[in-house]
Order: sequence, then C-alpha cells, then structure tokens
Amino acid sequence: MSKSIRASGDAIADRRAGHAHNYATDGDFGAAAEVMAQALERAPDWAAGWDLLGGYHEKAGDVAAALAAWRRLEALDDEGVFGAGLKLAVHGASSAAAGTAEGYVEALFDQYAPGFEAALVDRLDYRVPELLDGLLDETMAELGIDKFAAALDLGCGTGLMGARLRAKVARLEGIDLSAAMIAETRRKGIYDYLEKAELTQYLARRDAQADLITAADVFIYCGALPPVLAAVGPALRPGGLLAFSLEVHDGEEAVFLRPSLRYAHGVDATRLALADAGLQVLQFKLATLRQDRGAPIAGMLIVARKPA
Repeated sequence: MSKSIRASGDAIADRRAGHAHNYATDGDFGAAAEVMAQALERAPDWAAGWDLLGGYHEKAGDVAAALAAWRRLEALDDEGVFGAGLKLAVHGASSAAAGTAEGYVEALFDQYAPGFEAALVDRLDYRVPELLDGLLDETMAELGIDKFAAALDLGCGTGLMGARLRAKVARLEGIDLSAAMIAETRRKGIYDYLEKAELTQYLARRDAQADLITAADVFIYCGALPPVLAAVGPALRPGGLLAFSLEVHDGEEAVFLRPSLRYAHGVDATRLALADAGLQVLQFKLATLRQDRGAPIAGMLIVARKPA
C-alpha cells in the first residue's frame, strides 16, 4: 500500500489539499495547515490528509496541533502505514516505538522502490554497502576466507549490498519487507533466492545454515538490538559472520528514535548487546553513512563472529 497523497474522494477537499501543498512548497506551513484543515472538514476520515496536516503543523512549530492530527491518524490507519505511532513517540506522546513498525516500513519502501537507488546513492551519497564490503574484505583476508558458501542479505532492497557480495558467495539469498523492492532486485538476477518476509519471522524458520548474514541500514528500523541479534544467532553456522550498520548517537540511551523515524544506537550498548548475544566483534568502524537534509549521518559498521 502506498502512503502517498491518495485522493480523498471529495473533489473540493482534494483541491484544497493541492493548495495546501503549494503553500508548503513555498515554505508557508502555517497557511498549509490552515487550508489542509479545511480540506479535512469535508473529508474527516482521510488518513493521508491527517498525515499531511500533522506534518504541516510540525514544520510550522505547532507540536500540540501536530500530535492531535497524528492521534486522529492513528485511529484511522489500522495498518500503520503512515507511522503515526512513531511520530507520536518522537515527541514522547506514545510508547508505540517499542518494536518495528512493519506497516510503515513496508509502505515507505514500496513507495520509494522505483527511484530508490537514484535518491539514495546519487543524491544522498549512501555509502553503507561500499563500507561494509570493505570491512568484509579485511575480515576475509585476516581469517583466510576465499568465499562464503551461503549468505543471507537481510533487507536486501534493490540489491546494492547483494551486488557487492555476489563474487564472495556461492549461494546468496535476500529477504525484504517490501514487495516492490523485491520486484526491483529480482530483475537484476543478483540473488539465488528472494523472499518477501519480516526478518525475525524469517530467521525463526531457519536452521544454522548461513556463514554470512548482512544487514545494510536495516536494523535502524528495528528498534532495540538484542531481539534482532537473538534471531540472527541461530541462523548462523558456528564461525559464521554478521556484518551490519547502525546509526549512532551520543546519548545515554541504548536506542533513540530520531525525527527521521529511524533508530540510532549507542556505541557501548551495541557492544554489550553483541557480547550478550555471544558474538565476537572482529571489525568496528565509525563513519559517515549518508547525508540527510544536508547533514552527515554518523554510524557504526560492525563485523561480528559466532563462536566456532
């Protein structure tokens, strides 16, 4: 399901939403919110409209009004594709950020799939696959690994990580929550097997078959790290490697939900979670992962090993 601005079913409401969009494009978010509110008077059950209204209020600096709009949105959006619970949680108005917002993430990447690589690589200088691949090269050299027998690329997206892994792996599998992303990468012929699946549920069905699992910018949508690592561990063969990225923050919290609706993790908490999961850190690097709204996003790149 796309979370784009779908028609409300009321022509006048749609025209007013268009006017609101024009005000927002010009930077007048107060006027945009006022006109969007008028549109919603005619279409009070329009979930996408309430999402837009909340965003306009937030950008206009009226957080209380934004929270009210998102609460209304949360009541209308049973599948959670607009991420209302996450938006409320960013402002401390909900505890809904405790786990992965599957509906939101699926809708987000279904929408982005057609232009995903152009947006991420060309405009946002996305570097995670390149950086993780470099760490894997170093690790393989140190451990004397020529090739992995079986690898699993979690959140494979359009295959940016898989393309780099292909020469290193005899059998490469990919999973992603977004059917549109799976469709995009299937056309490239990178993977031996692809499946649309939520990662912890998929891993729960797996035996210890993979000697490499990768997750490039995936766990940033999953919240707390320990449950994810608990799912990954049993799917790794003894001596198998886990290579992944996280956004990093300097606060005391183990994990912090950013206004971007992505999670950032603390360095010490991440190291502790890996140790508690029985995974040995082989490579650890702090680096700029991408740009976001003109600012660099700092992160961690980690390669860890399951004991043999």
